[in-house]
Amino acid sequence: MNQFYYDAVTKMEEMGVDDEYIQGWQCGFLQNPKREEQRLTEAYEAGYTDGEEKSTDNFGEWVAD
Repeated sequence: MNQFYYDAVTKMEEMGVDDEYIQGWQCGFLQNPKREEQRLTEAYEAGYTDGEEKSTDNFGEWVAD
C-alpha cells in the first residue's frame, strides 16, 4: 500500500470522518467496484468519488457529529 493512501486513511480516522465515507474513499482509491445499490449511502458515494480522484480536500465535510 502506498504512503499517500495510508496517511489519508489515518488522517480520516483521527479526524473522526464518517465510516461510510472512509469505506467509499478506500474503494474508490483502490478502484474496487461500488457496493450494491441498496447499500449505497450519500457518504459512501462522496467518499468513492473523492477516492477515485485521490482527493483529500473534502474529509472535513464528513466528520461525524
